[in-house]
Amino acid sequence: MTLRNLVLAASGAVLALSGAAMVTPAASQDQPLSILTSFRVGDEGVRCSAQNSPTEKRLVGMFDRAYRLTCRDAAGDVGKLLVLRDAKGVKATPESAGEGAQCAAPEEAIIEQVGEVTKHTCNEAKFGVAYRSYTLERDGRTYLVEGLAGYDPVLRLALASVINDRPLPGKIEVAQTEVSDAAAFARVQAGALNEFDALNEAYVRNNSGRFAESGQFFENLLGRTQARSSVYAEVLANQGLQQSNLGNFQAAEALFARADESLTRSDGVPQRLIRNYRAINFLNRRFPEAALEALAQPMREVSQDAAELSIREGFIDNPLSAQINRENIALQRLGGVELGLSQAERAELLDAQADAISGSIARQQGNLDEASRLLVKADARIAAVREGRVASARWLRSEIAIERALVAEGQGRNEVALRAYDVAANAIGRDYPQSPVLLAAIARKAGFLLRIDREQEARALYATVVKRASDTTDSGASLRNLLEPYFSLLADQGTADATAEFFAASQLLQRPGVAQTQAILARQMSEGDDEASALFRLSLNRSREIARTQARADRLAALKKPTQLQIEGLAAARETLEYLRAEQTGLLSKLADFPRFKALSPTRLELAELQSELKADEAYYKMVILGDEVYSLWITAKDAKSFRMEGGLRELDDAVAFIRDSIVVYEGGETVTYPFDVERARDLYLRLFSPIEDEMKSAKHIIFEPDGPMLQLPPQVLVASQEGVDAYLDRTANTFDDDELYDYREVDWLGKSRDVSIAVSPRGFLNIRRIAPSKAEKAYLGIGSNALPTGRTPSDDPCAWGLDTWRDPIDPGELFFAAGRYGEANSDVAVGDAFTDTALLANDELSEYRVVHFATHGLVTAPKPNCPARPALVTSFGGEGSDGLLSFKEIFDLRLDADVVILSACDTAGVATAAASREAGVIGGGNYALDGLVRAFVGAGARAVVASHWPVPDDFDATQRLIQGLITDQDKGLSVSLGASQRELMADANTSHPFYWAAFIVLGDGTKPIGE
Repeated sequence: MTLRNLVLAASGAVLALSGAAMVTPAASQDQPLSILTSFRVGDEGVRCSAQNSPTEKRLVGMFDRAYRLTCRDAAGDVGKLLVLRDAKGVKATPESAGEGAQCAAPEEAIIEQVGEVTKHTCNEAKFGVAYRSYTLERDGRTYLVEGLAGYDPVLRLALASVINDRPLPGKIEVAQTEVSDAAAFARVQAGALNEFDALNEAYVRNNSGRFAESGQFFENLLGRTQARSSVYAEVLANQGLQQSNLGNFQAAEALFARADESLTRSDGVPQRLIRNYRAINFLNRRFPEAALEALAQPMREVSQDAAELSIREGFIDNPLSAQINRENIALQRLGGVELGLSQAERAELLDAQADAISGSIARQQGNLDEASRLLVKADARIAAVREGRVASARWLRSEIAIERALVAEGQGRNEVALRAYDVAANAIGRDYPQSPVLLAAIARKAGFLLRIDREQEARALYATVVKRASDTTDSGASLRNLLEPYFSLLADQGTADATAEFFAASQLLQRPGVAQTQAILARQMSEGDDEASALFRLSLNRSREIARTQARADRLAALKKPTQLQIEGLAAARETLEYLRAEQTGLLSKLADFPRFKALSPTRLELAELQSELKADEAYYKMVILGDEVYSLWITAKDAKSFRMEGGLRELDDAVAFIRDSIVVYEGGETVTYPFDVERARDLYLRLFSPIEDEMKSAKHIIFEPDGPMLQLPPQVLVASQEGVDAYLDRTANTFDDDELYDYREVDWLGKSRDVSIAVSPRGFLNIRRIAPSKAEKAYLGIGSNALPTGRTPSDDPCAWGLDTWRDPIDPGELFFAAGRYGEANSDVAVGDAFTDTALLANDELSEYRVVHFATHGLVTAPKPNCPARPALVTSFGGEGSDGLLSFKEIFDLRLDADVVILSACDTAGVATAAASREAGVIGGGNYALDGLVRAFVGAGARAVVASHWPVPDDFDATQRLIQGLITDQDKGLSVSLGASQRELMADANTSHPFYWAAFIVLGDGTKPIGE
């Protein structure tokens, strides 16, 4: 197991142990549902669950039961399930349809493993959403399930499970508008749950390997928990661990320090959690000795309190009863007592995890005997807590089993190692049968099989993981490093079958937020104006409104001394939330009537489907970076190849850095240009393209999907032949004349004979290629050149951007030039005081323009050391609440219907930090702003984005010449028109340096024409 995999494993285990624990018998599948507080409905498809609802008003007796039915794609409940001894006065028709609902006559229906039931279907009055109920009487009980008709599979399977008193298998297939952006929708769900349930859900998602979704729950909780509490410390610590896993080690330590500060003298459990997280942070930094030192720190003693002892002795007083009712609703039912872990038990499990981390370090240092001793000790300590019946601790035990397998492998005991891998997978599979973490366990076994030369078995097992991962959301983060040996195997084999497998597996590693947002937009915009499209768009908008309203409610709720107006505002926000959640869930249910929304466009794409969309003179070049290796895929309509780049990531990183610095660097606040490094640009071209040099000759349009360092460099600047390099070197060998040194007319740039589009994923590229053009009435909107921050005082926020950020606005000349080319009647320009963040967010007319052009600075790094990055575009300061910035989150909320958004801003496509990508909505891939940039603007309604890697100079009219190229001959496509203008600049001695012509890239399908 690699170091990073250990980190993720450890984080998941700790999260579960520090919160609401599930205590189950060894065979949890056989436990009767009647004594559980919740259970999963089905075992495939959309994840839905039934949760105990003791406050249901139709419950009368102590033996009655009620459940809320929830699904991970819906903002509110999708149904209710009741088991009643006395059903007098309870209507058989669905109560949730409301007053005035139109109900059809009851009819008989057959539910598998139940038999004949009575079905009622009603349409509620306001939205016409259909609701359904099923009822039957059996063994002196009345069973009633009701809810949204669009979730009929959930209703049926939940009813069958309760009647059979065991979880039944089944696949849940319903409409899901937000499945393509699971993390974003997790924010909505987190706001819909109370604090305890949200915390528990965060643990469940993290344990199953869905780290992005879990992170959204913890972020939501941070704004809802009280400072100086153990829960607050826990949430801060979890945020710190996520920052560590993203590579932001200083930010992680700062969060751990804040978590420490919020602890009280009795908080021994969260203190242990922070200790373990600090050790993991040191391991992420490759400091094992520091990790061991952190683990050796003294911890406060945790003893069993009197209340916990009272429970074990069967005595429950009134205060304890109130606490139980708050923290464990299951205890309200006799016969269904499921005790939460005591503080002492949690402390013991966290100490056991510390032993496990120490054992892993010992293994990595080659001390196998000590590693074995520590791992056995850790496992025994866990097994001693509740006789090993803590379901959430089984996750940690499975990780210990994997570590023991690695120890056995190091000792040459391969059969013992194989059994340990199977033990680990089986333990995870019992609790998380369809999860990223289970796939990760299987992938680890495949890696072991490969290491012991059982190649055929390993390849088959890897292929199974990839196939199952395509139906498992958020699996890429857990699998990325684990698939490294598989990619190496396939690239070395290089056969047609191996390349097809490589392509399928590579899509698990794509930057998820980007491609999936493009998929949403493609479906939304390509379906026209029919009812389904209108419902889809309305549902998507409601989800955004829910997220915004929830954020407002969280801010108001966090105020320590709110005014009366703020108290009223909080009440109004909560009331609005309730209404929006009900409306969004109802709209989503109604979408189920349209078959094309039953299953949304999968992220996965077959190689043949991509090839069928490529033209004869096109090629798709995809980069894949895993660990220290760089792989490439070359795909044409008739052929596909996969290969490994010589030199690996380190040499690629060095080459890109040197080439970038020879284009433009920032010295003393000024941009400085040096002679371009043509030799390195030629060498990098050979590293990337020499294996397909012959195929390159027929490719006139290259769709380039970069990864890693190449996200910072436009591929057009690579040098395609040696002759021009030799000619340049010979001519400049003995001269210091700038006119000679900066004349590159003889160089054969990649962009000299080919048009280039940048893609973020194969699926994203095809979705944009298929999308319908804009229906906007006007041609062009130019916005930018912020007003100076006159009269403003610096922010009190130590991590805010200084006011100097606003004191160097971009010259608006390019905006007026472009507007003039389109004509006054067909274009508009908003600069200075008219260009504010508040005005843009409130502007409902942005969708009237086919081309939206920003000329402003882009901020993609942190404002100061140790501060989080806040990626944004600079605007003028506007009305109340304005911060003079348009963040990527706010960009996503713009209302666009644009064929293209042009960003001639400073370095908007260049390098940023991992935190910048995360704030831009990209949790699981890449540490560059490019991802968040495309995600935000495409999600807002743009079909393509033109972004700049550096500010284009006004010298020799370079900016105007490039802009003119972008807006001329647009019926030929953006890449074609931009490429033509770039070639004109290449042919001019004054502008042949890449600094003048290479800054802009086209993100999307550059062959698509711009609408007339």
